[in-house]
Amino acid sequence: MEDFLLLGEQYSEEEKLIQQSTRQTVQSWGNNGFAQAYEQGLLPDKAFEKLAVLGLFGLTLSPQIGGAGATYTAYGLACQELERGDSGLRSAASVQNSLCIYPIALFGSEEQQKNWLPKMISGEVIWCFGLTEPDAGSDPSSMRTTATPVEKGWSLNGSKMWITNATLAHLAIIWAKTPSGIQGFLVPTDSKGFSVKAIHHKLSLRASDTGEISLDNCFIPEANRLPKTEQGLSCALKCLTQARFGIAWGAMGAAMACYETALEYTQTRQQFGRPLAGFQLVQKSLVDMFTEIVKTQAVNLQVAKLMDAKKASYIHVSFAKRNACQQALKIAREARNLLGANGISGEYPVMRHLQNLETVFTYEGTDNMHTLIIGRHLTELAAFE
Repeated sequence: MEDFLLLGEQYSEEEKLIQQSTRQTVQSWGNNGFAQAYEQGLLPDKAFEKLAVLGLFGLTLSPQIGGAGATYTAYGLACQELERGDSGLRSAASVQNSLCIYPIALFGSEEQQKNWLPKMISGEVIWCFGLTEPDAGSDPSSMRTTATPVEKGWSLNGSKMWITNATLAHLAIIWAKTPSGIQGFLVPTDSKGFSVKAIHHKLSLRASDTGEISLDNCFIPEANRLPKTEQGLSCALKCLTQARFGIAWGAMGAAMACYETALEYTQTRQQFGRPLAGFQLVQKSLVDMFTEIVKTQAVNLQVAKLMDAKKASYIHVSFAKRNACQQALKIAREARNLLGANGISGEYPVMRHLQNLETVFTYEGTDNMHTLIIGRHLTELAAFE
């Protein structure tokens, strides 16, 4: 779509190249490819392989530990382009990057970093992130999963729910309560006592692998504990902040796809002797959609610059995620309306994006939780524990 505020002039050549190469890869699947993946409940063909070839895993990581050393703007643009294709594709990349590579780089031992980061960045090893539980969503501190000290390691017991990449993963980062607080553990998915069950019958985010993890006296050696997570739950929340940043950009990718589809459709669809786009109410809808996308792109870019300057807080990211998801949902719904009956057809991407965004609106912190985070910042009064 048109770069109305010329935000692209602020992108470096490397950032533009990452955006263009990601867009080309996403376009190679085409709407039919994403629609088929959605209907089948699978990731697009060779997703992890293609994402690894693009160099999107470990994109912002320091080159000293194997990353590309790219900016957060570059990462945001990549997420935006991935979700223009499908939210499930961006989710898979977000988990591997923000929720798995990031904590190993930040909280892992030197040995863990040397052992796992190269394999994660190359896409050889797929990971998942186990925080959410059947009875612990917005309040992860109430988790019931435990890690009990035993000879030479830990015994993990509990369950994790709504885990992206769960059935594909070779390893999982499991967050569990220890006698000294919540910590992270690296758990091979072929460990005795570890089992995973795919979650079926989803009506949203279907092109995403989602599962439930069960841990039954699952033994993990001390070497698999993330040593720098002794700070507790705040370590897991730092990972979520990273993921929420990518979601803010990704949601706009979905919104852009819906807007572009609606614009082209209304320019070519003839009713009452002229294109739909020639009617006042249709133009108002298009203008409103376009305006919110442009405004949100500006917000996202500024937050990316704050991230690169190490001036961003989790509140900035909550602001961006909340705003982007709210606007993307409105845009998708309006685009569906403009397409009429065709809006629900898989021939167009709009309904698929609309259904996906219902999940994106909720995961990595519900809209209500982000509202209360910002409200606490403004009022200095906490409305939740």
